[in-house]
Amino acid sequence: MGLAERSKLRRERMVVHKATGFEDAEKWDLEYWQAQTPAARLSALLAIRSDIAKVKAKKAEG
Repeated sequence: MGLAERSKLRRERMVVHKATGFEDAEKWDLEYWQAQTPAARLSALLAIRSDIAKVKAKKAEG
């Protein structure tokens, strides 16, 4: 699968919201995550932790 195809699939899965303010953003965020399954929330957490580890490793290199 090429970059263009992966990008297309990722865009199809994206869920977005244009917030009108901080309260709206917080409300939408809470509703979004509460609608996710526990497995999806855990998967997101692990992905974030992995991304943070990569950033820290790059900072330590340079």
